Amino acid sequence: MGKKNILVFPCGSEIGLEIHRSLVNSTFFNLIGANSVEDHGKFQFETYIGGLPFYNDASFLPTLKKIIKEYKIDAIYPAMDSVIEYFKKNEKDLGCLVIAPEYQTTQICLSKSKTYNFLEGYIKTPKVYKKSDKLSFPVFVKPDVGYGSRGAKKITSSMELESHLALGQEFIISEFLPGNEYTIDCFTDKNRQLQAVKPRARGRISNGISVNTKPIKLTSEISEIASVINKKLKLRGAWFFQVKENKLGQLVLLEIACRFGGSSALYRAKGINFAQLTLFDAFGYDVGIIENGYSVEMDRALNNRYKLDLKYDEVFVDFDDCIYLEKSKINTQLIAFLYECLNQSIKVSLITKHDGDLQMKLAELRIENVFDRVIHIKRQDEKHNYIDNLNSIFIDDSFAERKAIKDKCKIPVFSVDMVEVLM
Repeated sequence: MGKKNILVFPCGSEIGLEIHRSLVNSTFFNLIGANSVEDHGKFQFETYIGGLPFYNDASFLPTLKKIIKEYKIDAIYPAMDSVIEYFKKNEKDLGCLVIAPEYQTTQICLSKSKTYNFLEGYIKTPKVYKKSDKLSFPVFVKPDVGYGSRGAKKITSSMELESHLALGQEFIISEFLPGNEYTIDCFTDKNRQLQAVKPRARGRISNGISVNTKPIKLTSEISEIASVINKKLKLRGAWFFQVKENKLGQLVLLEIACRFGGSSALYRAKGINFAQLTLFDAFGYDVGIIENGYSVEMDRALNNRYKLDLKYDEVFVDFDDCIYLEKSKINTQLIAFLYECLNQSIKVSLITKHDGDLQMKLAELRIENVFDRVIHIKRQDEKHNYIDNLNSIFIDDSFAERKAIKDKCKIPVFSVDMVEVLM
């Protein structure tokens, strides 16, 4: 298979970012990120297209078709529930593959009410009430179209219900389920074989997204629910469903999504790359799964990425307490940055006042070949006298050294904690 061009839209969603993490180093797929709204996607995707109209705008489809033609897109990987249905509906007009199951399945999965109606009688679904029904509180209210726990709320009174429904969305009023909630990551291949059923517990939720999760044991109850869903819905590729225990401890369906979950990265850590499996399957390849047996817990937090208006062709970097840390440790973040410089043909020069046999220490640390040149100077020497390229940057843990270089050479200087800014 030749390398396929995959357009990810919207590329800055949690799903889009996980597609990037899953495939950025793939030798089979080339990722192009696209967005209507500027977000973290432009910091992650090497090839990035911003400023697209919103998908429900009349100009979106013609704009997208131009991008597909210009970038020779082989497939679109939708990274948000609402656009999955839109892209699948317009797949023939787009002229490229859309990574999603058939259109009817995307319609059902997008709406919780359609999902419950479709599967009622086959698996346990929540009791759904009308506003006019005589309600026994608490009840649970959530948007009919939406994902995660956004807009969802436990309601304890008629007044609170009126207030919540007045927000204007189309809500579902359902029974309140008091028990534990679980997410089950699944994969169905082109032959409709359910190859993966991987449950996990949601430890901590932020903005409707699971940010702490760990695997749980696959029970016969979970396995049976997954099997029924897979038989009734024509799913393909990665998908997931969520369940919650009722007051009897029985699992009740909350929702199904015909995409992988953002926190399915938990199982990528065990060897199951849902995005990659889905793409290979979509292009007609037979796929299999290898899962490592160790236990793992995943926790997520906000991460910083930077774009600098800074061009340079050489890095001068210190050794002691910079590359070489206390207790004979290497600063792996800094080394990673230096290798990235080598990838971009940026010269790397070591400048140090290290006491002892420097070459022996570099060999001991196995980094002697990282540097284009090694400038080993005496304690009384000034480093600024050896900076012979003013289109460079300087990295050193010492404030005094950085100040001297900044004052004398007028080049940007970076402390060790600033290395992340350069990556």
